[in-house]
Amino acid sequence: MTSESTEVRTIAERVFHKLQDDIVRGHLPAGSKITEPGLAKSYGVSRGPLREAMRRLETHRLIERVPHVGARVVKLSMRELLELFDMREALESMAARLAARHMTQDELAALRGVLDAHEEQHDLPPGEAYHRREGDLDFHFHIVRGSHNRMLMTTLCDDLYYLVRLYRTQYSATGTRPQRAFVEHHRIVDAIASGDEELAETLMRRHITASRQLVTERYAMTLEHSEQKEEPISRRRINS
Repeated sequence: MTSESTEVRTIAERVFHKLQDDIVRGHLPAGSKITEPGLAKSYGVSRGPLREAMRRLETHRLIERVPHVGARVVKLSMRELLELFDMREALESMAARLAARHMTQDELAALRGVLDAHEEQHDLPPGEAYHRREGDLDFHFHIVRGSHNRMLMTTLCDDLYYLVRLYRTQYSATGTRPQRAFVEHHRIVDAIASGDEELAETLMRRHITASRQLVTERYAMTLEHSEQKEEPISRRRINS
């Protein structure tokens, strides 16, 4: 590999993480159209690394190609969001059960470290850093890896991870939910540490169900508000 291609990959990696973070946090709104020239100008990057970053974002389902429209930030329908949570409930509860069976002491210590790190971040809004960190600082990521099931890790930590994180970040890290989720996380860890597979699975299922309720309620409000904003335009088109 040449130094030039290595540099392109390094820039593409940096742009990918910046773009995915902006999408997850809502700085690039769901459904918004994006173009290579526009992004290249906004992020100060050439088209080569940008294309590679966009391909990765498409693989992780954060952007999608729409016929006759082009690329846009993903925007799930309510049905698609519910399907996503159906998968989370089934697969993450299974991961919790397997984690109770397979997780090592070192992995448990790292998992508890995630909770400790959150408690120590008093300078941030309650729940914000806890919900918005990714990878090694993400509670759910640790449990899936602790399942030691490669199929689950591929599906939840690669294929669906960023899409799930988007909706967790934008629609669940509000109100009192982060504090309640934190208590639920402690109970899940305790069940995993004690090797109680059934309890770990049940607690994770309840945790995902509670998250689903809040996220779908808030997302429904967002969709309703979006439809109300679009309605006058539709009426004008009909009357013209």
